[in-house]
Amino acid sequence: MSVHVDAAGNIRGCYPATRPGMPRLFIGSHLDTVPRAGAFDGVLGVVLAVALVKCLSERRFKFQIEVVGFSEEEGVRFGVPFIGSRALAGTVDDELLNSCDGDGVRVRDAIRAFGLDPSRIGDARVDDDAIGYLEFHIEQGPVLESLDLPLGVVQAIAGQSRIDVVFEGKANHAGTTPMNLRRDALAGAAEWICRVEREAQNTRGLVATVGRLDVQPGAGNVIAGHALASLDVRHADDAIRKQAAASFLAGANEIATRRGLSVSWESRLDQASVAMDASLVESLGQSVQHSGYPVHQMVSGAGHDAMIMAGRMPAAMLFLRSPGGVSHHPDETVRPEDVAAALVAGKEFLEKLEESALS
Repeated sequence: MSVHVDAAGNIRGCYPATRPGMPRLFIGSHLDTVPRAGAFDGVLGVVLAVALVKCLSERRFKFQIEVVGFSEEEGVRFGVPFIGSRALAGTVDDELLNSCDGDGVRVRDAIRAFGLDPSRIGDARVDDDAIGYLEFHIEQGPVLESLDLPLGVVQAIAGQSRIDVVFEGKANHAGTTPMNLRRDALAGAAEWICRVEREAQNTRGLVATVGRLDVQPGAGNVIAGHALASLDVRHADDAIRKQAAASFLAGANEIATRRGLSVSWESRLDQASVAMDASLVESLGQSVQHSGYPVHQMVSGAGHDAMIMAGRMPAAMLFLRSPGGVSHHPDETVRPEDVAAALVAGKEFLEKLEESALS
């Protein structure tokens, strides 16, 4: 492959077609991960893409193959995810480039310090004639393992709502304030957290998480006067997700009123669900089946570069089983036989694209 690094720091290798000027199939994933993570999230998809090209033994297709290792997907440093894939999609703007890390360093400054030119970000944008995008990725969950399946074909990436919910009460002495005269913000938040869990369990496909609490004043002998709770709601159907989020917030209001508290909330993210391309999903499923493996279609609860690329071209994802359902953790791993299965299915997928290019 001919290889270069674009202005967003993405590593891109192009494998030529049978003749010049043919459209491209992009295959990739991200190179970064989160602190104290494992070795496979993102990087596995990049290595698989390179291995897939190597397995071709210099055979050419009627389309080019471009392997992409995205420089940034997790949003850890700057709080803004998908910088690498947004560059290819052409959606990097000044607001993103001016986002700062904890030390006040802007994205554009970090790019420049790396030896690249942020003013050339636009050059990373892909052409309009792209065939599509394929991403291999570990599932990061327990579903495939529970079904004893090596691979899963992603139908859609779930939409996300992220909301900060704040309960305000009255801080007071823990020993001298009778139970019936308390306005305990933490107790209200605790009741609400249990309510969120209970309601989410009654809606198929819905996941809801309160993963963070900020309690003030935070002393063991003081009734909490302030409790901020994060809310993360996900579902493949945006209408169901939004209805659930509204129900959770109504529940927070009911609990606060009954307990003599006040409650407020602020939306942090409203990310629509993203469907994978129906034609590519079908071809990928057929490729898995023709490779001798059962086909299981599923929804991704996590965000991926594929959701960004889907705004620019047809996109598809193939999940590999995550042993123990573990990800974003040092114990994250993958089975070699599942990697082999993904390579076989990937080669079959390329064959199907070649057939459609000939028709």
